Amino acid sequence: MHTTENADPAELAKFSDLAHRWWDTESEFRPLHQINPLRLGWIEGLAPLQGKRVLDIGCGGGILADAMARRGAQVLGIDLASKALKVAQLHALEANTQGVEYREISAEALASEQPGSFDVVTCMEMLEHVPDPSSVVRACATLVKPGGQVFFSTINRNAKAFLFAIVGAEYVLSLLPRGTHEYAKFIKPSELAAYCRRAGLDLQQTKGMEYNPLTGHYWLSADTSVNYLLATQKP
Repeated sequence: MHTTENADPAELAKFSDLAHRWWDTESEFRPLHQINPLRLGWIEGLAPLQGKRVLDIGCGGGILADAMARRGAQVLGIDLASKALKVAQLHALEANTQGVEYREISAEALASEQPGSFDVVTCMEMLEHVPDPSSVVRACATLVKPGGQVFFSTINRNAKAFLFAIVGAEYVLSLLPRGTHEYAKFIKPSELAAYCRRAGLDLQQTKGMEYNPLTGHYWLSADTSVNYLLATQKP
């Protein structure tokens, strides 16, 4: 049976075309490498990863998945951009990362196959690239075990976010390739919180992520006006 996957072919093509540059820390993916220690530290502070079964949804080239495996987790990274997944697999081999594997499958398909299988689910910088983010949130809630945690990060939708995440990051500072983000797909924290509650996830913590273009410094704060992270738990 063929079901329509919750994916935008143009988005997948975009990330596949850039696949060979995922692990180049000076490439378009440099911001992901720079924020990775922040994201990892935040996740680990709320859900110690050692010995946990972890799922990374929309893993791309595996920057976060690889790092979580190195913290002692058994990690499955999933994505629908096949070239990016090949890069992730290649990197795991080259870097000899233990405890990480990758699969080309949607969150929704995996949810029907392996419900309640993971201690921790992460879904970072992905919801703003899919047609139906609430469907992904529901899949996350299905995939995590009772008592387990789900972590999201995405971009707020307001004038400041448009200015910083699109005009600033893509056009002025060239931190990201032009066309990386579509303003209409940005998600307000209140909207993401509502998706989570409807999916049966309890909200634990919200954090903002800020960036100083002059110093190249990223940090977590209480300001969720542009980039933000949301931690949830399944009762």
